[in-house]
Amino acid sequence: MTNPPSTTTSPNFRAGRREWTALGVLMLPLLLVSMDVSVLYFAIPAISADLAPSGTQQLWIFDIYAFVLAGLLMTMGSLGDRIGRRKLLLIGAAAFGAASVLAAYADSAETLIAARALLGIGGATLMPSTMAIVRTMFTDPGQRTKAIGLWSAVMTGGIALGSVMSGVLVEYFWWGSVFLVNLPAMALLLVLGPILLPESKNPEPGRFDLLSVPLSMAAVLPVIYGVKELPSEGWNVRYVVSITVGLLFAALFVHRQRTARSPLIPPALFRGRGFAPAVVLNLVSSFGVMGSAFFTTQYLQSVLGKSSMSAALWSLLPTVLVGVAAPVAARLVERGVHRGHVVAGGFTVAACGYALLTFAGTDSLWLVLAGAGVIGAGIVTVMSLMTDLALGAAPVTHSGSAASLLETGSEFGGALGMAVLGSIGTAVYRHDIPADAPDAARETLGGALATAHHLPSDAARALTATAQDAFTDGMQAAAVAGTVLLLGAAALAALTLRKVAVRESAPEEYGASDPASDPATV
Repeated sequence: MTNPPSTTTSPNFRAGRREWTALGVLMLPLLLVSMDVSVLYFAIPAISADLAPSGTQQLWIFDIYAFVLAGLLMTMGSLGDRIGRRKLLLIGAAAFGAASVLAAYADSAETLIAARALLGIGGATLMPSTMAIVRTMFTDPGQRTKAIGLWSAVMTGGIALGSVMSGVLVEYFWWGSVFLVNLPAMALLLVLGPILLPESKNPEPGRFDLLSVPLSMAAVLPVIYGVKELPSEGWNVRYVVSITVGLLFAALFVHRQRTARSPLIPPALFRGRGFAPAVVLNLVSSFGVMGSAFFTTQYLQSVLGKSSMSAALWSLLPTVLVGVAAPVAARLVERGVHRGHVVAGGFTVAACGYALLTFAGTDSLWLVLAGAGVIGAGIVTVMSLMTDLALGAAPVTHSGSAASLLETGSEFGGALGMAVLGSIGTAVYRHDIPADAPDAARETLGGALATAHHLPSDAARALTATAQDAFTDGMQAAAVAGTVLLLGAAALAALTLRKVAVRESAPEEYGASDPASDPATV
């Protein structure tokens, strides 16, 4: 029997078997959306052979999913608060499944790009909806912390699993199978979702602010695009202009949210104790994890010479530590350890992982894997607790908006991590490469390896060794920067979270305990 729609749950309600089973159902779309970030890693050679995309089209096949996802998160989070989070989740699941079929049987690069864009739209509905429903089902602070810890671990693990599953499916089937694997899970969600998941929405949402939708996309997309391209292209005028334009639209978006009667993102969210620090610290944690991934994936393949499949399998090892970290963090908070101390500890642990990378040489497989695992464990500790804090500090009526803001911050943080640390590594690499080396070799390690294939054996070995040493030096320099940044984040967490309760919960709606936070006054 389908659950009756409800907008609130008693603050004293403790979730039972039904809610924990429902959480398992919610993990399905979350796992698939996170896997879709990396699922094309091994499929792209087969796609290139079949569809013959141009270089530009191949880049769009990769990037359009993440761009559309990031651009629509805030819109979909706010929409879910208005029409119902379960309803939006099920609509998104149906759209995601349909787009998966379109992608699997695409007969041209243009069709595949369009299908990936539709997958991004579906993903944007799924991500904030799952997080907001978790907030609705688990009102007990201790249980909510555990549930969000599991949510964070599944999301992080899905990114690593996506590349491996892609390799296995392409090995035994055709490239379209990497998309069809979404269908059983989405079908299961469509069947079990109406039975197990409660409906919830804001009972008085106000009019949907249509103007905020293009403003939010114009703010997010140019910035994400610009910072994603900086590590590979450098400070190109086009990308600087893109970021500048995005920041100008961001200022307009913020002004609109402060003046609109029914804003897409209520500014009063930031008045919840701990909400603003949680969003910022979550952004920094994304910076840390994506910044390290930029180097470790290249290190495994281009320095150690692992095949793509072998590198993906090796990269699964660090996820063991990641899977343990979030439940341990939840347990510490449940036992009364102050949240700020645990978060500061998580950043410190991640900083130690970066410190390990500063000792990496050109043959340091286990050291790099250990560093990646320690970084991931520390970062997931932070992410799970900051997600829990932000959702707990936000009224349940606006949990979709709060979740979407967290996810958008994560997208920014990840892009910044790759841009900043990638730029540091690239600068050191180009400094270390001899001035008389071929131009392609001076740009990137991949360019050097490609150039070496066309040189005599002795010259090829010398160029390869020089480029690999230069890349490793760049990774070490970026790791130093990452260590310093995350130690600073640990201090910031200890400072900003010192007055936040061990378990923080917001009123069910604005004004329940603080009249000044009524959005009508904003």
